Amino acid sequence: MRIHILGICGTFMGGIAALARELGIEVEGSDANVYPPMSDQLRGLGITLQEGWSAEHLKPAPDLVVVGNALSRGNPSVEYMLDAGLSYISGPQWLGENVSRGREVLAVAGTHGKTTTSSLLAHLLDAAGLAPGFLIGGVPGNFGVSARLGALGPLSPKREGNNESPAAAPFVLEADEYDTAFFDKRSKFVHYRPRVAILNNLEYDHADIFPDVAAIQRQFHHLVRTVPGNGRLVVNAEDERLKEVLAMGCWTPVETFGIDAGDWRARMIEPDGSAFAVVRKGETLGEVRWNLLGRHNVMNALAALAAVNAAGVDPRVLLPAFVTFESVKRRMESLGEVNGVQVYDDFAHHPTAIATTLAGLRAKVGSARIVVALEPRSNSMRAGAHATALAPSLADADAVVLLQRPETPWDVGRVITALGGRGSAAASVDALLAALRLNVRAGDHVVFMSNGGFENAPRRFLDAFRAG
Repeated sequence: MRIHILGICGTFMGGIAALARELGIEVEGSDANVYPPMSDQLRGLGITLQEGWSAEHLKPAPDLVVVGNALSRGNPSVEYMLDAGLSYISGPQWLGENVSRGREVLAVAGTHGKTTTSSLLAHLLDAAGLAPGFLIGGVPGNFGVSARLGALGPLSPKREGNNESPAAAPFVLEADEYDTAFFDKRSKFVHYRPRVAILNNLEYDHADIFPDVAAIQRQFHHLVRTVPGNGRLVVNAEDERLKEVLAMGCWTPVETFGIDAGDWRARMIEPDGSAFAVVRKGETLGEVRWNLLGRHNVMNALAALAAVNAAGVDPRVLLPAFVTFESVKRRMESLGEVNGVQVYDDFAHHPTAIATTLAGLRAKVGSARIVVALEPRSNSMRAGAHATALAPSLADADAVVLLQRPETPWDVGRVITALGGRGSAAASVDALLAALRLNVRAGDHVVFMSNGGFENAPRRFLDAFRAG
């Protein structure tokens, strides 16, 4: 069988390509921009890549076209595919039908923390000897790839009351609420049919497709409807919007987590979140010590532990595995220190994520200066949906340089005004880097925040700083 993937260089669709190749399927694909590192990874798997949306890329006709959600009507490849009557399917539906069906799926949903929690969950299951498969919207440090099938033999543990033979190893999925494809406007995660689903949190985001938070809650309710009665929902006890989702209807046992509320709780040993005790229903299970920081990451850890417990693994034996957990690329990734300045790269996409990330860093560095270079890059950020919340989210920053590209459709000046003397704007990445070089001094912690490429600004800053 030969499949062609439209939009193959995105993290999710690139993962689909890797899984299909691992299944022995002949894979080819095209994208608007074909560039490293994804292009190198895919070509290394023997996948043919073509740049652009020419109809010629679909000749001769593949057996199946897998369509990414970045493509829409009017795209030349899409129009040819429809006119030629080619068989087509969305990435999430292909995944649900060809990879996750018949396996124990553990899905991680939420506005924030999906990638880190999914990576941690895969790491813990791997430490338990279960060799899980996964598809994650980033590159987990412990695995070096964003997707793998995992063991297809009988490795899953038997659960209490279940006398059936264990099936293939579990499969971990980062479960996105974004829409599936131009022909399927349901959220991606409705295709995954998880037995265990983590609901990390729920806030307004994706302003390009959701009119309000109620529309997102409805999609989360659709996910809840797919989790079986013998499964488990692992839900943030501190999130009121998730409580409202469950109130719409719930047919699955629920376990909750939170720092100060829920079935699974944390007792902080270090205020920055680098060490904490795990408590389940009043019983202390042990301590976690790891390299991650922040309250939000402690919450991610509790969710992952509750999920591995639901999968039949004793969480106590996995607590030492946190020491060896390597975070995902671009999640407060330390790029190095030059002349006394520590530089980080962070995948920021929402004010809440910005606030919690900076709070964790502040707890670690104390009174040292934190300097933020921020690109409002997500669809919601670019549209100005989070403009009012941006300045408050930067409360822990001592100085902020905000990238205001000429095409930005809203006035970044109001954020700068709200920041007082701590904020400034730059019209280009070059101007932003120049402003940073003038203001950064030894002892500072510089955090680049963007969910896009940021024109390689973090590493350009490091190189320039090294050069003096």
